[in-house]
Amino acid sequence: MSDYSKKERLLMLDLAKNAIRSQLNHVSLDIPSIPPILRKKRACFVTLTVDGVLRGCIGHILPIQELYKDIIENAKSTAFDDPRFPPVLQDELDHLNIEISILTIPKPFVYKTIEELLGYLAKEKPGVILSKCPYQATFLPAVWDELPDPQSFLTNLSLKAGLPADAWKHGANIQCYRALKITD
Repeated sequence: MSDYSKKERLLMLDLAKNAIRSQLNHVSLDIPSIPPILRKKRACFVTLTVDGVLRGCIGHILPIQELYKDIIENAKSTAFDDPRFPPVLQDELDHLNIEISILTIPKPFVYKTIEELLGYLAKEKPGVILSKCPYQATFLPAVWDELPDPQSFLTNLSLKAGLPADAWKHGANIQCYRALKITD
């Protein structure tokens, strides 16, 4: 995964915050000069928290556009369109913590036994996509901080997908990915 300079990381965080601010103030977003590395197609999630409490998280699993555009789109969607939360208000803006997770392309994880799956997840702590037609959900790697036990992680991921808690044990497809976390 590409690494980004401090200047590029700050630019990404500024893009996210300014995208939210521009929407709140009903003004167009001023986009500064974008370096080539941020013009590459990459997928990202933008997570907002206030005092460590989740305030929104939306993103793309697969790269569909240039990274800087994905950051802008996902920042706005997270702030105003996450169905779990009311839209961000003006007085919350200065209290938002922004985290951008830049994802690698997910790869199927093929395993023969539940123990093999649990062992891999416990050791590697990747982002995980769980799917069982037509249901799908993902947890970013950062979720391991809250759910460090692989069984609990997969149980909660199954529930997030709208499946029974033990769906991960019964033929669900598992894909894994890495994420580079950029925080303010």
